[in-house]
Amino acid sequence: MNRTELVLQVARRAGTSPEAARGIVDALFGDAAEGGLILEALERGERVQLSGFGTFEPRRRAARVARNPQTRERMEIPAAVAAAFRPGSGLRSRMRQAPLRDNAPGR
Repeated sequence: MNRTELVLQVARRAGTSPEAARGIVDALFGDAAEGGLILEALERGERVQLSGFGTFEPRRRAARVARNPQTRERMEIPAAVAAAFRPGSGLRSRMRQAPLRDNAPGR
């Protein structure tokens, strides 16, 4: 499902117009011009916990040294903060029961 399909599904389930649903999706996830509520919380170092679905949280990655596999040259990779998602128990249990289709990613 892409963003446009998500907007149409939100509109259908909420009984609203696609324009109103797009505003909701953009408020949560952001658009090209600005970040949404989830991104803004992560930027402040906060966790976003959606009960039954999962938790978004910022995670620090330590600086490290890696090697270019072609040249064997050492490279310094700086420390960074990355967004992480941990699925909740409700999502995990639903996914265990879901049939995996042949065209699903990872097959």
